[in-house]
Amino acid sequence: MNQSYLDVKEEVAQAIAEGKPVLALESTIISHGMPYPANVETALKVEEIVRQAGVIPATIAIIGGRLKAGLSVDEIEYFGLKGTAIPKASRRDLPYLVSTGSDGATTVASTMIIAALANIPIFATGGIGGVHRGAETSFDISADLQELAHTKVAVICAGAKSILDIPLTLEYLETQGVPVLGYRTEELPAFYTQRSGYKVDYAMESAESIASLMKAKWNMGLQGGIVIANPIPKEYSMNPEVINNVIEKALKDMASLGIKGKKSTPYLLSRIAELSEGSSLHSNVELVFNNVRLASEISQCYYSTP
Repeated sequence: MNQSYLDVKEEVAQAIAEGKPVLALESTIISHGMPYPANVETALKVEEIVRQAGVIPATIAIIGGRLKAGLSVDEIEYFGLKGTAIPKASRRDLPYLVSTGSDGATTVASTMIIAALANIPIFATGGIGGVHRGAETSFDISADLQELAHTKVAVICAGAKSILDIPLTLEYLETQGVPVLGYRTEELPAFYTQRSGYKVDYAMESAESIASLMKAKWNMGLQGGIVIANPIPKEYSMNPEVINNVIEKALKDMASLGIKGKKSTPYLLSRIAELSEGSSLHSNVELVFNNVRLASEISQCYYSTP
């Protein structure tokens, strides 16, 4: 990809040039994850966690048609204030946003694209998108999965969002040759809960072993990303029966309103937060913090391993 569309923050560029650890972060959580000022406070806290681990944070976004790898505090504040007025941006949206000089909040897919363009191989997020429930008739499959198939970025997450069809998501990733690793677990976490009932490909016991697998995959010339599933801490995990009932209710509400496509996930997450009286949002924030801590450790190992 032509790098003339890309702006890399000075400290991020310097770290990359010196071979120091860098971690990519998405911007959708700022504009669509929660209201202002909690969104800005959370984004800055995430960057602080990364820095405390000795890693340089690179929050990814699109501002004025420029692909950004690393945001200033003012830019994060700008994103937080504009909130949902900034559209979510996936792969298909990048040409339009760049050519029209528009803003965009990056999803997992577009964050991976911009991170790879900036030579940042590790990215921490909340949960990946996947195959939506009812996809056998709607064909609603997240672009995140195709990006994982082709783009060389490791994604640390709390598994697949529990609003999805998890077994079909795993089948899709297997077909595309994307390894799904569980950090100290043999079972894929389901975002709000530690368990989904479905196995990961490999349970990994340390950040070092994950970094070693990443190197092995890419050094062999194998394309595509890696999913590293990190269960939400037990103290923040929600009761599976309760959250599944909430999700089912949210899905029915969404269907009755005729909401589809890229509006589905924002609606569902908002409706779930409402139905769970805010407890899902609290869990969401804590699992992001947890993922960032692990991703920072993996980043340190990856950059220090020959």
